[in-house]
Amino acid sequence: MAEKRDYYEVLGVNKNATDDELKKAFRKMAKKYHPDANPNNRKEAEEKFKEVNEAYETLSDPQKRKMYDQFGFNGPQGFGGQGAGQGGYYSYTSNGFDGFSGFGDFGDIFSSFFSGFGGSSGRSNRNGPKRGRDLRHDLEITFEEAYSGIKKEFVINRNEKCTTCNGSGAKPGTNPVTCPNCHGTGQVTQVQNTILGQMQTTRTCSECHGTGKIIKEPCTTCRGKGTVRKQAKVTINIPAGIDDNQTLILKREGEPGERGGENGDIYVTIHLKRHSIFTRKDNNVLCDIPITITQATLGADLEIPMVNGEKVKYKIPEATQTGTRFTIRNKGFKAINGNWQGDFIFTVNVQTPKKLTKEQRDLLLQLAKTMNEQPPVKKRGLFG
Repeated sequence: MAEKRDYYEVLGVNKNATDDELKKAFRKMAKKYHPDANPNNRKEAEEKFKEVNEAYETLSDPQKRKMYDQFGFNGPQGFGGQGAGQGGYYSYTSNGFDGFSGFGDFGDIFSSFFSGFGGSSGRSNRNGPKRGRDLRHDLEITFEEAYSGIKKEFVINRNEKCTTCNGSGAKPGTNPVTCPNCHGTGQVTQVQNTILGQMQTTRTCSECHGTGKIIKEPCTTCRGKGTVRKQAKVTINIPAGIDDNQTLILKREGEPGERGGENGDIYVTIHLKRHSIFTRKDNNVLCDIPITITQATLGADLEIPMVNGEKVKYKIPEATQTGTRFTIRNKGFKAINGNWQGDFIFTVNVQTPKKLTKEQRDLLLQLAKTMNEQPPVKKRGLFG
């Protein structure tokens, strides 16, 4: 199997291409490789055409483009190890070339491009399988959950296939019938005589609204739609190391397709709650640790709290200055797309005591004298 080419290379654009530039490049390449435009080399043209569609379908969607730029073709896969519908962790994969299935309204675009080739593309696909709509959901998790990974359940509103009619829209015991007006094509062709000769126009059938089928007895549950609106509980495996505003994709958990088309996906964007102690920079965990004057001066064995609840002993040296940073290796966040781990970096802040006993004050005064420091006088003024 040939190795995939970079999507930007396929469309002939750079990585900073705007939406308009992507669309223009896509139209140009799609027209060049459309199978109807290459009757003598149809098989190779179909492969090229599939490649162009796959590239544009990814780069034209902001979420998919972001995932592709960050993780490449396969995405951050491998977490959860479960199939669709089991809360696995997934990234985008293309639908392949299937009569424009899964490419939204591309069929209408193509029909306008290739009307000179007989217009077969738009007509043949209008009643073919149609991919379901993608959904998006924002999910908030804690700092600790992002560090360790967690399985989460959330509720989302979505259309689901009607179980009464099994998605047909027809009353149980009946079936949709072929539209007598368009004979199942979903389109009606009219020929008009003009001064330039005969002109042929094609429009959507007004009887079946382009479906090619008419439901004489609608299902009473879904009222002929084939779907019902429900609140669905969905489970997702969030991998250890997930960062704020990263998006996970649950394949085939979106809304149902039409006429045998596959379900859409759910794009779950993760948001991390602010932590009272820890912060994150890249895959490193940052933390401020308060220490006393004596600990800073004499050195000390500290117990440093980790994100996962454990405590790590760390010895700071004598004469440690406030603001000094120390690093504990491999105690930060795991890398989602690798086998390495960030570090835990803590900064010490020397705390000056606000209240002293007489004994403590006398000791500090003696220390100040031995260090040739002038002790403070009791009466304070501009000149002491």
